[in-house]
This record gives sequence, structure tokens and C-alpha cells, in this order.
Amino acid sequence: MSQKYTVAVLGATGLVGRTMIQVLEERNFPVSELIPLASPKSIGQKVSFQGKEFPVQVPSAEIFQKVDIALFSAGGSVSQEWGPIAAANGAIVIDNSSAFRMDEQIPLVVPEVNGEAIFDENGKPASIIANPNCSTIQMVVVLKPLHDRYKIHRVVVSTYQSVTGKGKKGLEALEEEISGKKPENYTHVHPIAFNVVPHIDVFLDNDYTKEEMKMVNETRKILNDQNIKVSPTTVRVPVYGGHAEAINIEFENEFEIQEVKDILSNTPGVIVKDKPGENVYPMPIESYGRDEVFVGRIRPDYWHKHSLNLWCVADNLRKGAATNAVQIAQLLVDKLTPKAIA
Repeated sequence: MSQKYTVAVLGATGLVGRTMIQVLEERNFPVSELIPLASPKSIGQKVSFQGKEFPVQVPSAEIFQKVDIALFSAGGSVSQEWGPIAAANGAIVIDNSSAFRMDEQIPLVVPEVNGEAIFDENGKPASIIANPNCSTIQMVVVLKPLHDRYKIHRVVVSTYQSVTGKGKKGLEALEEEISGKKPENYTHVHPIAFNVVPHIDVFLDNDYTKEEMKMVNETRKILNDQNIKVSPTTVRVPVYGGHAEAINIEFENEFEIQEVKDILSNTPGVIVKDKPGENVYPMPIESYGRDEVFVGRIRPDYWHKHSLNLWCVADNLRKGAATNAVQIAQLLVDKLTPKAIA
């Protein structure tokens, strides 16, 4: 990558934004200039990148005129406001909110699964690209190769989602509760310390939460199959980082368990840890700082010959958000011309 690109990060002072900047540096992404953006309350703060300090700025149309790639992680309303402005001024937006995920005109992308969706038939990249929900990302990385081989009919998934899925406030809430403080209003609706809360995001009219319906709709869009049935229950657990999922997959075709393990072992971005007799299986604590999806407890459904049970874990701030966005940006740079030399 001899060419370099001006990269903006909107939401640069949040957990995901800071992780995006960290991943850009770790992966030696070809950045000519980093522009950290956030709300006015963050003015005066600085972020570190490649040994330098960069002052936080507020977004503007003028700033986006010189930006090649803009990574957004500042919430849906901010994305809806600034995404179209950034795109209109020539920046390619990779958005981590739910603002554009179900827009038919905007690709929803996990690079290992459907990276080709970024580009049209002429090889031109989309001006706005949506990053999926954290729980959806790690699940579809596992589902894709199995769907290709056996064709998935139905997925039943229960998530065990860490408090950092709710950002800084989620993390601080757990720490405060552990220290003995009793808040007037619980960040996680109910106490999260030493508790488990089967409630993430708001409940909808169908009694599923918005988080659960994201997994339903996003999975179908990413895998390009509206016939896949997804039945989710999303749960918040008192873990600092790393989401886990217990997944039951019903295939249309029969499978061999060893072949399943072989397929997953050879899937980019997946690490199989599956030696239950030696107490080897994935756990959130092992996913911290890692970009892979870890899979274990792979076993046939006891009652249904076409069904499979497995357990998967991933760092929700990285593969579930920041790393996936940077991986999308890495796909872009092969075909993107920096504005400075355009």
C-alpha cells in the first residue's frame, strides 16, 4: 500500500472509536492524516495515533471534503445527520450504527462473508457501507461456510453480551455497582453486577427486543437468504468485554461432525477451540484484544439429526465493531484513489 489516505473517525473519544484508531495503527493502515471527530463536549481532548497527538474536532462539511474514508461510531442519529453529508463531499462512510443497515441501497458487510457487496458491478464502492450489529457479525462468520455446505434452515441463538456493548456507560455502570454504589437509574435497566438481564435495547410490539430483531434481519441480508429463520434471545451479562453465543443450527441437509469442524478450522477469521475433555473451549476473557471468532462445544443436537450445537465468542469492540470496520476499509483501499492525488 504505497498510497495513503485521509481517515476521519467520528465518535473518536468513545470506546469503539478509540478501538478503531488502535486497530488502524496495529494494522499499519495507510493513513496520511487522521482526523478525530466528536461532539462539542469532547473539544479539548486529544487522541494518540502513531506516536502523535491529534486534537478532536467537530464534524463539518468542509472537513469531509478532504476525507477519503470516514469511520463512524457515534450513534444512529449522528450517522443519519452526518453520513449523507460526508458522502456528498466525497468521503466513503463506514458506519457502525444501525442507521443504514436495513436500507436496501446500502451494503451491510462482514468482509469474510460478503466483502464483494461493497462494490457495484463496475467495481465502484458504495458511498455508505454499514457495519452490522456486534452479535450478528460473529454469528455470520461462523454460519456462512456451514450455510454454503449444508444450507441452513433455522438458527436458535442465545447471546451473552458484555457490558461494553453499551459503551462507556455500560462499563462504568458495572464498575460502580461492583463497588457498592446503587444508582438511581440502572444503565442496564436492572442491576447488572452479579446478575443476568435478558433485555438489550427496547422491546418491540412482537415482544422481541430491537437487538434481537437486528440479528434476524441482518443475518438474512448478509447471507442473502430471506428463508433463514433466526430465533434469538439477547442477554446482558456482567462481563467487561467479549460476547458469547450459544447457537443451535438446523440444516436442510445431513452433516458429519468432523467435517463441520474441518470446515470451521479452515474458515478465515475463525479459530476452533474444541477439546471439552481437556476443558478447552472459547471464553470471553480469551477474546480480549483478538480479531478472530472463536468456536467450540461443537456437537450434534441430541434429538435432531439435521441440527448442530456450538458456542462462539468474539471481542465485541474489535471484530464486533472496530476491526470489522477497518477490514472493510482495507478492502476499499485496493480500488480507492486518495483525494490528494485524484
